[in-house]
Amino acid sequence: MYWRKVFNIAYKFVGRHDLAEDLTQDVFLKLFKSLDSFDRRANFQTWLISVSRNLCIDHYRSVRKERESIARDVDPADLAPVAPGRSAHAELELRDRVELLRIALDALAPTLRTAVMLRDIQELTYQEIADRLKLPEGTVKSRINRGRTELARQIQRLRAQQDASPKTGVPR
Repeated sequence: MYWRKVFNIAYKFVGRHDLAEDLTQDVFLKLFKSLDSFDRRANFQTWLISVSRNLCIDHYRSVRKERESIARDVDPADLAPVAPGRSAHAELELRDRVELLRIALDALAPTLRTAVMLRDIQELTYQEIADRLKLPEGTVKSRINRGRTELARQIQRLRAQQDASPKTGVPR
């Protein structure tokens, strides 16, 4: 008799049919369990709507907290599936190398890091980089060369630290 009203309230909160059905079921379970606390002098429909909205608000808050917790605690890259044909071990090694590269890039001087990233990550030509940075092409080539050399040094330093303390993994 009241299913449609409760479902509509739930649907407005979650916007998905399956979740709204689950919430509707939860509302009716809660109503059934607390039926003895209902004041018979009150309007049942008002109580039903109030319980429905409160449960939906609670659901919204719990989902929001869960999302915030995930956002703080998990790097989305860690949730990526293992590539087909690649073992989980190989995937972990690749992720370790990527993290090592990120740390090494962060250690570079900003001018060198920018030049290396534009050339090696974004694959821009020397002339495109020179235009973007408003520098002579020779300066760009020099920065890329120095950046790559310094990047290699940083990676060697980080690997040496990693080998010295294998239990800690990639240094942060």
